[in-house]
Amino acid sequence: MVPDEGRPTTEGANHVQGKLILAATPMGDIGDASARLRNALATADVVAAEDTRRTRNLAAALEVTITGKVVSFYDQVEVSRAPGLVADMVDGRTVLLVTDAGMPSVSDPGYRLVAACVDAGLAVTCLPGPSAVTTALALSGLHVERFCFDGFPPRKGGPRRAWLSTLVAEPRACVFFEAPHRLVECLDDAVTVLGPDRRAAVCRELTKTYEEVRRGTLGELVAWARDGVRGEITVVLEGAAPTSVAPEDLVSEVEDLVSAGLGLKDACARVAAVTTATVSKRELYEAVLAARVDDENA
Repeated sequence: MVPDEGRPTTEGANHVQGKLILAATPMGDIGDASARLRNALATADVVAAEDTRRTRNLAAALEVTITGKVVSFYDQVEVSRAPGLVADMVDGRTVLLVTDAGMPSVSDPGYRLVAACVDAGLAVTCLPGPSAVTTALALSGLHVERFCFDGFPPRKGGPRRAWLSTLVAEPRACVFFEAPHRLVECLDDAVTVLGPDRRAAVCRELTKTYEEVRRGTLGELVAWARDGVRGEITVVLEGAAPTSVAPEDLVSEVEDLVSAGLGLKDACARVAAVTTATVSKRELYEAVLAARVDDENA
């Protein structure tokens, strides 16, 4: 008898190890569920779910019958449950990991299980799909060719302002999640640390019936948020504006990296990548060589 697709056989010498499948789930609109997600829910030997009730409701809405074992897999049990799931895969079972919405491991349970699978030499694959991070970036109306993702900011004011201070000169756009009841405080702190004119977008209830995207300066957005904001929030913060700095002013930073053991070209590339100034690595390289010649002739 030919085994069902997605259910490796464990009999005899041809033992086949199972695998982990990370699957993105809809954030709100059930129509965003992929055909591959439907098939995986129906065929996986084990479904590890952040919320088993929500996963069963999702399957029902998709008219899919889950035939495998369903186990809970949320933050508090991730460490204790991972070894059992790894053992399932070693025995040839396919484990499907789904979280409440979006992609597992992205501010959701998952990365510890992925790491455990990697350590055990097990296959890990992903069924791509909805993600609040990329959806918010696309809708923000900001320049987001380069971006960083910071999950949730610190909850308290002091640590949150310290985190925001790391973004003062960050040239990349930054996307992060925030709880609706902390949004005003977060935006207030952002105005204090980054200034009222830094642009941002607050995305609320992405893909859902009451989806809303507010774009503007931080000063404008905090004034809007004071009336109260509900739902799941994703914020996109504009990167710092490029500053005007001469290549000669960055020579010492390059030389410090060279002294630490980095090659000159690599040091120039690193400084050019992290500075908010519009300076190329070629310009830096030439400035360093010129400075060295000046030092030799002094």
